[in-house]
Amino acid sequence: MTPLVSIIMGSTSDLPVMEKACKWLDDNHIPFEVNALSAHRTPQQVEQFARQAEGRGIKVIIAAAGMAAALPGVIAASTPLPVIGVPIKGMLDGLDAMLSIIQMPPGVPVATVGVNGALNAAILAAQILAASVPEAAAAIEKHRASLCEKIEKANQDLSQVKYDYKTN
Repeated sequence: MTPLVSIIMGSTSDLPVMEKACKWLDDNHIPFEVNALSAHRTPQQVEQFARQAEGRGIKVIIAAAGMAAALPGVIAASTPLPVIGVPIKGMLDGLDAMLSIIQMPPGVPVATVGVNGALNAAILAAQILAASVPEAAAAIEKHRASLCEKIEKANQDLSQVKYDYKTN
């Protein structure tokens, strides 16, 4: 099975956050790989990974990083593939990482989700894939239906909450 999504993190300490992306992709049968690469500690390997990703069949890269958060931008500078940055909460509650990822120079975009937003990164990766991968399109439709069901259930539960002046 060839991975379509590559999840890269600066270190394995990011795995507890990134597991949400792994689980969502896995539950939705979207092939992915997971690796640790550091823009600062393994720069040659990061560049090699980014340059070879498209040739290996990767379609979207999710790159997680905290603090200086250079990893998503370094990868984006070396590949034509879409890169989704996930800022990891750490110092300054992840604001430092988020600002590092979203402040890319013109011509080198990185789509950025919220701090610790691994689940949204996986969903965005599937949305990008949906144009050409029917399984990803089906996963998005299934996910959206589940969101609707959750809200319908919440409203059913709320209808059972009683207050003296509540009218519904």
